[in-house]
Amino acid sequence: MPRTTAGVSMLFATFAASVALTACSPEASGPSARAQGDAPAASSPFQPAPTPASDDIRTFAIGELKATALRDGALAFPNDNQVFGIGHTPEEVAGVLRDAQLPTDTLQLGLQPLLVEAGERVLLFDSGGGASFGDDAGQLSASLRAAGIEPGEVTDIFISHAHGDHVGGLVGADGVPVFANASIHMSAPEWAFLSGMSAETAKNVVIPEHAAFVAALTPKVATFEPGAEIVPGMVEAVAIEGHTPGHSGYLISSGAESLLYVGDAMHHSVVSVQKPGWPNGFDGEPGTAADSRSALVEQLAASGQRAYNVHAPFPGLGRIEKQGDTLVWVGE
Repeated sequence: MPRTTAGVSMLFATFAASVALTACSPEASGPSARAQGDAPAASSPFQPAPTPASDDIRTFAIGELKATALRDGALAFPNDNQVFGIGHTPEEVAGVLRDAQLPTDTLQLGLQPLLVEAGERVLLFDSGGGASFGDDAGQLSASLRAAGIEPGEVTDIFISHAHGDHVGGLVGADGVPVFANASIHMSAPEWAFLSGMSAETAKNVVIPEHAAFVAALTPKVATFEPGAEIVPGMVEAVAIEGHTPGHSGYLISSGAESLLYVGDAMHHSVVSVQKPGWPNGFDGEPGTAADSRSALVEQLAASGQRAYNVHAPFPGLGRIEKQGDTLVWVGE
C-alpha cells in the first residue's frame, strides 16, 4: 500500500472518531512562524447571506468560519486521452461523460481558490492562474474584491502544489507579490520542487519567468513538513502523494465541523470520481496518484466528509455519495 493511501486512511479515521487535531505536529518555518499561535475564534457562528453579491463568489460556513469560493476562471481540455483516460479510448471517456449528461468532446474544469476569514486572519487556499492562462483565468483579484477583501488584507496563503493554475496569481505582471502582507505556506518538498525547476519543467507547468517568480516569493515562503498542523485547531496539511513531490490537501476545522480542501487529488468531478484509477496526464507519478485518488474517493464517500474541489464546477463545494453502484460528486 503506498504511503499516501495509508496517510489518507489515517486522516479519515480521525474524521470518524471526531477528535480534535493534535497539537504536536511540526511547526512551519519561515516568516510566518510569528503567526502560529491560536487563531482567534469568531464571536458567533457565521451565517451566509442568502444571495451572493456576485456570481463569481459563493459564501458558506465552516462552523464559525466564513468561507467564500472565489471564481478565478475555467479550463477546458479535449477528450483525446492526453490528460484524462490515458491508456483508454476517447469513447470510453465519452461513455462516462454521456452517463452524466455532459458533453463528450470536451472536459470542463472549474478554477476557484478558497477564502476563509477567521478573526484577524484572512486565509487563501491557492491563488489561481494569474495572467499565465489568458482569458481562462486571472479573475481572483476581482472575486476577492467582490467578497469585500483587498489583496493586502490576506494574511496567509496555503499552496496545494506548484502548478501554474494554483500559484500563478501569487506574482503580478510587474514581478511583485500580489499579496504583500501574506505568508505563503507550502510543504518543504513542494517548495524544493518549485524553486529547483528547470526552465523546461517551469514551461510545462505554466510558470513563465520562473527565476524572477521564485525570487519574488522566496522571502515570503514558510515551509512545513508534510502532514503538519499549520494553524493550531484550524488548518492541518494532508499529504496526498503522486501529483507533485509535495502536494498537500488541507483540513480546515472549526469546532465539530470541517472541510477538506483536496487540491489536485481530483480534477474532473465525474471522471476523477467514477474512474479514480485511470491515469491522469497532470500527475507526476500516475500510479501513485491513482492509488491516492482511489483511496481518497472511497474514504470521502464512506465518511460523508464535506470537501472543496478547486476544479469541480463552481463553487467546488460538495460531497461524494454512493448512488447505486456508482460514486458521484454532489455539489452544494
